Amino acid sequence: MRLAGFYVFAVAIILLPILFQDNYFVTVVGISAGLHVILAVGLNLLMGYAGQISLGHAAFFGMGAYASGILTTRYAWPAPLAMFAGLTVVGLIAWLLARPILRLHGHYLAMATLGFGIVVHVIMVQATHWTGGPDGLSGIPTLDLFGWPVDSDLRWYAVVAAAMLLAIWLSLNLIDSRIGRALRAVHGSEFAAQMLGIDTGRTKTQVFVVSALFAAFAGSLFAHQQGFVSPDSFSLMVSVELVTMVVLGGMASTFGAACGAIALTLLHAGLVVFEDYEMLIHGALLMAVMIFMPQGLFVGLDQAVRRLLRRSGN
Repeated sequence: MRLAGFYVFAVAIILLPILFQDNYFVTVVGISAGLHVILAVGLNLLMGYAGQISLGHAAFFGMGAYASGILTTRYAWPAPLAMFAGLTVVGLIAWLLARPILRLHGHYLAMATLGFGIVVHVIMVQATHWTGGPDGLSGIPTLDLFGWPVDSDLRWYAVVAAAMLLAIWLSLNLIDSRIGRALRAVHGSEFAAQMLGIDTGRTKTQVFVVSALFAAFAGSLFAHQQGFVSPDSFSLMVSVELVTMVVLGGMASTFGAACGAIALTLLHAGLVVFEDYEMLIHGALLMAVMIFMPQGLFVGLDQAVRRLLRRSGN
């Protein structure tokens, strides 16, 4: 059933630029939505399935972006090699950080991840020789995939769409695996999971590293697509928005996280015309969704459709 939903989603993503050719909203906003989906799907593995809160996920997003930016601009590394190096470094940092930080629970874990995000953001601002400081890092080259330059919005849409579908496919397969069952057990009760023989520390470390790698990968794509990065793109508010995407779409649902990311991205893009009232309308809509669909948009709509089908069947 999940893979059937994945195929339907993939077909819709492929058909969009074909049905709406040269449409700015589809390509440019679609690129942003795709990157947000990768981030939200990765964070959902940690939050939705493992039950571990993170308020510093933008740090991994930024680390991936700056790794690609610094290596390609200052050392002339090829973009794919720089992306791989960035993923390796972020994965190592996440692994070293996971064991001590994931011993914490609830508000303590939230504050620890928040502190990590703040530390990384301060480094981005202060390490001007490497990052360009508050002014950011410019001149980041675009991707060149085996002689195929990604030099247009449509090509970037194709690359980001492929990366997004890969992230969703990996997530779906992971949660249906033995590791996924262990994650759900840890979410339900760590003590009960330990009694069943699950190494909860190792399980949480694994999902923390995987979630960080998703974020770093999205960050690398973001850096090469924008050609410029600055600390403002990886602030605390970005981490809060990522958590909002996961909760808005529906916790412990891969398609829910994707739905929440797309919905929030479209909401931001659509509310730009309201200027001063953007944040007011944005907050009111989020409150309404949480009041009337506390399970999240995707989960709430899915349950509503199932109820209608049962009633029509009777």
